Amino acid sequence: MALQSERPLDSTDWKILRELQRDARLSYNELGRRVGLSAPAAAERVRKLEDAGIITGYGARIDPAKVGMPLLALIQLRCTQGSCLLKTSSAEKFPEILEMHKLSGTYCAALKVSLASMRHLEAFNERLGAHGALVVNIVTSSALPHRVIDWEQLDVDVELPGDAGWSVE
Repeated sequence: MALQSERPLDSTDWKILRELQRDARLSYNELGRRVGLSAPAAAERVRKLEDAGIITGYGARIDPAKVGMPLLALIQLRCTQGSCLLKTSSAEKFPEILEMHKLSGTYCAALKVSLASMRHLEAFNERLGAHGALVVNIVTSSALPHRVIDWEQLDVDVELPGDAGWSVE
């Protein structure tokens, strides 16, 4: 079974998505040339992908190190009762947070933060620690910092461990 979405994607849609993820600044002329459509047809396809909520926005990726924030950390947060970061604070109070994800399990949130130095990390941890327990991991390198979503051929019928050479012990 192929991956299903609210709007079925054809091969041309996937070509457009791949190209725009690599370079969202492409003109419709260039996009159309790359995917085998006229500029108006490419523009119409993009509009339909936007209207369907598949394309949710466009933006520039910035290298935090080049703007003075070279230290990257991943932090797991377990908020204490009554001081949940999501309910008792705002994003403006923590500009270092690049991403925040609510979690199931032991920790309630995972954060990706960018900082100027170890001293900055220490001060950040003190501010964030007021909300609960932290596990901080410093990123030493990033093997896959941005991945193009290309699931055109993805099969969601995943085999369970033990089915394809996996041994369950």
